[in-house]
Amino acid sequence: MKVLLTRPLPAAAATAARLLELGHQAVLAPCLIVSSRHTPLPASPAALVLTSGHAVPALPPRYRDLPAFCVGDVTAARLRQAGFTNVQSAGGDAEDLRRLVIARGVAGLHLLAVGAAQGEDLARWLGEAGVLVERCVVYAAAPAPALPDAALTALARAEIAAALFYSAETARAFIRLAPPGTEIVAAYALSARVGAALAGLPWRAIHVAVAPNEAELLALLHE
Repeated sequence: MKVLLTRPLPAAAATAARLLELGHQAVLAPCLIVSSRHTPLPASPAALVLTSGHAVPALPPRYRDLPAFCVGDVTAARLRQAGFTNVQSAGGDAEDLRRLVIARGVAGLHLLAVGAAQGEDLARWLGEAGVLVERCVVYAAAPAPALPDAALTALARAEIAAALFYSAETARAFIRLAPPGTEIVAAYALSARVGAALAGLPWRAIHVAVAPNEAELLALLHE
């Protein structure tokens, strides 16, 4: 079936390849545009903490052998592709990432590389647990001005059976851009928070992954 893929590029390209392996055709409809921020980074952190793969391009080569803790397997894969050698995935959400960082107990400064307005709760939680954290904003995500023509055409022709949503921010952006016709589409949300953000549109159904990771989200397509 045709699946609307709303996550930003380049992450969407990797997910599109996974969908093809599962026998589905991805229709790209990135709802956010990601841009880099040139932010000074600490010279010698002890560890890295990432909530999104969008932070990876900002990390300099000198960091590649540091322990890198990330929220999920997609971000972990992107780190490894960039040459990072000591990558550990929490396989879930920010709470899972918090537990992973605390459990590993790396001494010294943890660089939390995040997007604008992201990671504030995580930085506080880690600080309260005694982890030394420096939060650095290395990218920003802004709503796309419109959906791609191919996505609009597929929606208008009732060709889209499912739509994948990875963040509440993406869900809200899609709601602003969506044309009529979502009532015949099933929405698939990475978490309950993402599912709640989709309530502003009529859907055939809203399905929520049992755990906040891509493997569980894609598994829903075959239930």
